[in-house]
Amino acid sequence: MPIPPLSEEQLHAARAAAAGARRERAAVKEKVRTRQFTVGDVLDLAAENDIIAHIRVVDLLKSVPRIGPKRAEVLMERFAISPGRRLRGLGRHQIDALKKEFS
Repeated sequence: MPIPPLSEEQLHAARAAAAGARRERAAVKEKVRTRQFTVGDVLDLAAENDIIAHIRVVDLLKSVPRIGPKRAEVLMERFAISPGRRLRGLGRHQIDALKKEFS
């Protein structure tokens, strides 16, 4: 099914909404980076906020101080989280394991 054509106003509104969502996700990751939020805090927020729920798990882990790409990959494998998984797609046991790891 083709995407219906959008008016200029609709395109502008969609672009603004997407940019706002990217800024909100970046702000949350920055708060994790500066230790204002924990991984558990972000997981709790993701349960309530659809925009935050779209953060990739690997991106969240890499925003934690002292966790780089390799350690994030090891954690993802240990908790059986696929590389492209977003916070919304985590199971209850995966969420509990991440909270326990970073508490």
